[in-house]
Amino acid sequence: MRIKLNWRKTEMHALLPDPEPRAIHYTLISADDHVVEPPHMFEGRLPKHLQQHAPRIIETEEGHEVWGFDGKIYFQVGLNAVVGRPREDWVVEPTRFEEMRPGCYDPDARVRDMDINGVWASANFASQISGFCGRVFAEAKDPELGLAATRAWNDWFYDEWFAPHPERFIPVAITYLGDNEAAAAEIRRNAARGFVAVSLPEQPHRVGMEPIFSDWWEPVIRACAETDTVICLHVGSTGVAAMPPGAPMVPLGATLFGQLSLSSCAEWLWSRWPVKFPDLKICMSEGGIGWVAMLYDRLENIVDRSGYGSYFPGDLRPAEVLLRNFWFSTIDDPSTLSTRYTIGIDNIVFESDYPHGDGTWPDTQAVFAKYYGDLPANEVAQISHENAAKLFRHPLPKPGSPHAIGLRI
Repeated sequence: MRIKLNWRKTEMHALLPDPEPRAIHYTLISADDHVVEPPHMFEGRLPKHLQQHAPRIIETEEGHEVWGFDGKIYFQVGLNAVVGRPREDWVVEPTRFEEMRPGCYDPDARVRDMDINGVWASANFASQISGFCGRVFAEAKDPELGLAATRAWNDWFYDEWFAPHPERFIPVAITYLGDNEAAAAEIRRNAARGFVAVSLPEQPHRVGMEPIFSDWWEPVIRACAETDTVICLHVGSTGVAAMPPGAPMVPLGATLFGQLSLSSCAEWLWSRWPVKFPDLKICMSEGGIGWVAMLYDRLENIVDRSGYGSYFPGDLRPAEVLLRNFWFSTIDDPSTLSTRYTIGIDNIVFESDYPHGDGTWPDTQAVFAKYYGDLPANEVAQISHENAAKLFRHPLPKPGSPHAIGLRI
């Protein structure tokens, strides 16, 4: 099928040759990378009567490859798959699979790219066709189709991405957000086979879902708490920040990632779900850490000076819950790394953001060394791998592995 899309086709240069593998100085776990869903992802994975309606790749008249689902088009944003491309090819317009580095969508190639990059393990999020957290499938006109597409995404991820490389990939599921009981059941189904995290919408009210303050979310949150499934709140899962007319959406939207994370973290905190479920784990993904100390200080202020903080039971302080139940993912944040003791060294996890424009491939080892290498050795170990390994219950490399650098045995 060919459709008309209002994007011109930019002539791309050839992919850059493979870089030399980088020297490994730290055991690195990336708490935020992405899978670009391959064209065959949904083939044979939906019930027979729904298979013809599964998400599929469509070629446009301009020569782009886009996803078609439920009468709508979802394109692969070029900036979401820039690894291995010359900087002049970093564009917003749709990208063809042949223009991507195979590590974007092929698990074996991804492991090779992780070895080049010196990254031991990687938490992988969904990309365009699911909306980072499955919200695209929740919006399907036929709920049965939406649920089937959600389950198919998770099944592909488990069978083809995670299972062949269980030590290298941290499995992050999506769930069906069109029905709270179905969502909870899918979380439990995935947890039973080894998924340790689920991507949920940052601010669900922004995309027409029940606000996080609604009891609608109770079975979903309960399923996460009871299965020790980490809730990941990824920047952009409910869209970019509100844009004034005429604003440059890409640079301004990227600038406001931290603002999105601050707002969504505050909302999830004041929803009191972490109070009702004290063992709940929530990871703020790709939002950085620059805003966290400011949030902590404000929470302390509203309790001690302003008198707004009696919303929690007993003497439980909001800032205490922030540091008990939330983790924060960072690439660098050099200007605010000095606030790490306020945030809590135990609460910071590192990310490489492969294959996005913010990503550090193939020089993630050098980036980590530049911004974190001068910290005390115990803090280096915690931020580089220990915190993420504990949060996601993920194995560390065995002694003698090339990635087993800086392990505290």
